[in-house]
Amino acid sequence: MDDRAEHPFIELIRHRGSVERFDPRGALDESQIREIVADTVEAPSSFNIQHWRFVAVRRAEDKERLRRAAFGQRQVSEAAVTFIILGDLLGVEKLSEAMNAAVKQGALARNKADSWIRQAERIYADGRQARDEAFRSCSLAAMTMMLAAEARGLGSCPLSGFDPKQVKREFGIGDRFEPVMLLAVGIPLEEETARKPRFDVDQVLSFDRSRF
Repeated sequence: MDDRAEHPFIELIRHRGSVERFDPRGALDESQIREIVADTVEAPSSFNIQHWRFVAVRRAEDKERLRRAAFGQRQVSEAAVTFIILGDLLGVEKLSEAMNAAVKQGALARNKADSWIRQAERIYADGRQARDEAFRSCSLAAMTMMLAAEARGLGSCPLSGFDPKQVKREFGIGDRFEPVMLLAVGIPLEEETARKPRFDVDQVLSFDRSRF
């Protein structure tokens, strides 16, 4: 018996799948892309640093350049837009700006904001930890973007197979940022394959101590 909660959002989670074929005639205008990103940035991030940045690749010639950097994966060029999701490796430098906005809005006390800034600067002085956190935050943003697309009747496909150096070179991305993943978004073709099965809960869950 399936007694999981029923809610439109739960249906989105159950229905979402990685699209293999997009309708290449599909298009999204700038306002639609902005709406998707506006929902995406509601994702959580460490200290609210908001490490994510997005390059929305729309033009056919640019998508072909990105496709070459992604080892020829057709979703990149067939989708209406393919996002390059970038992690800001120096995101902590923007934390004061984010904290000041939170204090001004009344969402955070000044003393707590100052404490967060000191903690984050200490933690992310370690370049490896800063990189790991940028990747974690961008992964949360990517999942949020996939669900934002799904809610609009669109399909998506996250892609980790690409040459990051080539992507940075082709799209003028500086050393401060690291491509975390590509996310193709567009109109799925009707002959979409069935959603792939997941492991059973008992295979992935343990309580209180790991049994894996």
